[in-house]
Amino acid sequence: MKWWGWALLALTGGLLVLVLSGSPRSQSELNVNDFTQAVRTQQVKTADISFQNGTALVTGRLTSGLPYRARTLPADPVLKLGTLEGRGVTVTYLPPPRISVLGALSVLLTLALIGGLIALLVRSRNGGNNDAASSFGKSKAAIISEGQIKLTFADVAGCDEAKQDLQEVVEFLRQPEKYHQLGARIPRGVLLVGPPGSGKTLLAKAVAGEAKVPYFSISGSDFVEMFVGVGAARVRDLFEQARKASPCIVFIDEIDAVGRKRGMNIQGGNDEREQTLNQLLVEMDGFGSGQDVIILAATNRPDVLDAALLRPGRFDRQVVVDAPDVRGREQILRIHSRKKPLDVSVDLGVIARRTAGMVGADLENLLNEAALLAAREGRNRITGRDVDEARDRVLMGPERRSMVVREADRKVTAYHEVGHALVAQLLPHSDKAHKLTIVPRGRSLGSALYTPEDRMHHTRTALLDRICVALSGHAAEEVIYGEVTTGAQNDFQQATGLARRMVTEWGMSEVGQLALAQDNGNYLGFGPQPTNYSDHTAEQIDTAVADILNTQYARAHALLSEHVHVLHRLTDELVARESLSGDELQTVLNGGTLPELPAAVRPEGAPPPEGTLRPEGA
Repeated sequence: MKWWGWALLALTGGLLVLVLSGSPRSQSELNVNDFTQAVRTQQVKTADISFQNGTALVTGRLTSGLPYRARTLPADPVLKLGTLEGRGVTVTYLPPPRISVLGALSVLLTLALIGGLIALLVRSRNGGNNDAASSFGKSKAAIISEGQIKLTFADVAGCDEAKQDLQEVVEFLRQPEKYHQLGARIPRGVLLVGPPGSGKTLLAKAVAGEAKVPYFSISGSDFVEMFVGVGAARVRDLFEQARKASPCIVFIDEIDAVGRKRGMNIQGGNDEREQTLNQLLVEMDGFGSGQDVIILAATNRPDVLDAALLRPGRFDRQVVVDAPDVRGREQILRIHSRKKPLDVSVDLGVIARRTAGMVGADLENLLNEAALLAAREGRNRITGRDVDEARDRVLMGPERRSMVVREADRKVTAYHEVGHALVAQLLPHSDKAHKLTIVPRGRSLGSALYTPEDRMHHTRTALLDRICVALSGHAAEEVIYGEVTTGAQNDFQQATGLARRMVTEWGMSEVGQLALAQDNGNYLGFGPQPTNYSDHTAEQIDTAVADILNTQYARAHALLSEHVHVLHRLTDELVARESLSGDELQTVLNGGTLPELPAAVRPEGAPPPEGTLRPEGA
């Protein structure tokens, strides 16, 4: 509340004190019998009598000095002048009381100030809206007028097919008559489906920027309130505004917040969310042929949406905005690096190859972190080292060089990470490591970073190689020390999850080509999760998963035992340098030598390098 609100509150309080202080002092209220008895026993000293509205009001003082007040009828015998004076009472007859102009004004002013204060509090509560009651059912959509969005398809990369699908929507909004005269009906709704950060909202804005039409943006959660009916009212208001602004675009982000399947509420079906969804379905059906309103919606969970929402006539099309491939990632990096001064050492193509799986938001964050690192170190250009460090920070967290790590723990971590990289190099279908480090980051004491390939299909052989690489760190510890540590927890989680999917989803085991994965779409989260197979099949699944893991662990153990001399040599270099790049790693694997460092010391008993690396099966 601003200063004038506090001033209004203080003024109201002062007037209340003034009005209350001007009220008569408290008096003893006597009933008719008590007043009559007091007069007869000569306890009344004075009596001021006034008549109003058929009632006699008597005020005065008792012989004890206390004030009193009594009401009786005008014809009461005790009020006769002879009766009162005969009992020693001083009697005064007063005219009917008149309303004090000053008192009335002070009361009215106080009431007005109280009303103003309440209105001020309500307005502050509702974000400055003067009519809070009428605005409760108003839409919360952000409205952007035509031409204000400067974003176009040239500012969006990595989703060429999605832009091609939406280009038809742009043409319809630009020239609706061209389609109307042929009797064509453009899709009323387009659902953008993709992982978080893949650019669905950006793409919707680009459509509005290309078409140069008004743009209504709202989140699905903005419709739903605790009061039943408010969400439906907001839907009606949104579509009413959209019809007036036709042609236009209405963008609903995270539509799964309001569009989930009906009938899944354990408290019954007549809830606020379902009423809001019903109203949304009705409004999408209510578009006439001359109302050029396109509904764009975004979600990363199309499987939970209600079937009525996805039928033709509502959301006719689903446009997939998936994670970009290597070419798309390079284009995205070029767009986000337009206003960033890059050094000649920055190769966006290499960065794109090393960021498989990242979406547009991840790549933007990557370059922003690199810019922050360059600014922190006082450079005026972003170098390749800044981008590499930013990638490590994004994936694993900042370095923890102040963390005290025992030399024995550093050595175990080095053998563990070298085990991953060495087996990855030996197996033909695995991704190759481009960096090894034993610098603590986040919750990890070390890590091996890989350059994954963009694959559309994964063969059983390639998946088994990935599991073998995941287990090779644990196997390296056993090969060198004869025992293992607790550092492979995350490795086991990844390997087990991948092996279970091979068995239950992809039919890559002796259990059979069956769809055994559990369907979680209708699970409410109460009690044990139902399965679609018997206990005997569950036992077969567990056995098949264990067989895959044990076989690949034995495979990794055998490979590392055969190439233990390379394992020792790589570990020595990693301990000495703390980090090895992909080129340095390859140099050591090929039997070459790296520039000597003063801190590089070979452990006692370690065998010297013997030739070059021999891949599996050579």
